[in-house]
Amino acid sequence: MCGRFTMAIDSEDLQTQLALGQMPLDWEKRYNIAPSQDVAVVPFAESRDVVWMKWGLVPFWAKDPSIGFKMINARAETVAEKPSYRSSFRSKRCLILADGFFEWRKEGKFSIPFYFQLEGGEPFAFAGLWDDWEPKGVSSMPGLPGLTTCTLITTEANEDVKPVHPRMPVILRKENMWAWLEENNPLVLQSMLTQLPAGSLSRVQVSRDVNSPVNEGEYLVVPNQETLF
Repeated sequence: MCGRFTMAIDSEDLQTQLALGQMPLDWEKRYNIAPSQDVAVVPFAESRDVVWMKWGLVPFWAKDPSIGFKMINARAETVAEKPSYRSSFRSKRCLILADGFFEWRKEGKFSIPFYFQLEGGEPFAFAGLWDDWEPKGVSSMPGLPGLTTCTLITTEANEDVKPVHPRMPVILRKENMWAWLEENNPLVLQSMLTQLPAGSLSRVQVSRDVNSPVNEGEYLVVPNQETLF
């Protein structure tokens, strides 16, 4: 599972590096993006505009939007068939922008956070899915607004991530990320949901402060060999 990531690049730099369209005016560098928060997403290849969506997919058919808390990740192995994701897989794929992500290694009763980036630190996109939800017929929640939400897809970890966690997010680099939005062949799309080659990612142990989504700042990605006791 991927439950935290970063997007710590100025909007103009990101726009240039990934050939993006219009950027949100309220852009800020972020070092501890967590589920239920707004994330930067590109849903359409034609404009390549970046919009905000809440992290945690709420399918259009859901009766209760709280389902989104359980749907922050979709597994690559089942995303095309699972009822929760198959509609979005067919027609609502997206790019979730990032420049790093966190995973945790279990050591006894402790969980040790590690930060991963592409070698060189360039930005990339997670393969993602999105959907719109409207509270139709939800009489118990009057006035509840509609939601636009997303989830990121995970696959088996490569050799860079495997010592920490058995799974990793599907990472699309600028050379191939637009194909995720433009391709229509399900077999081709499925073939894109693979791990990066070994040696593609750097890894550093970081502060356990990242465990709490209230913490924010560049210090969260600084190497930190803190004691557990």
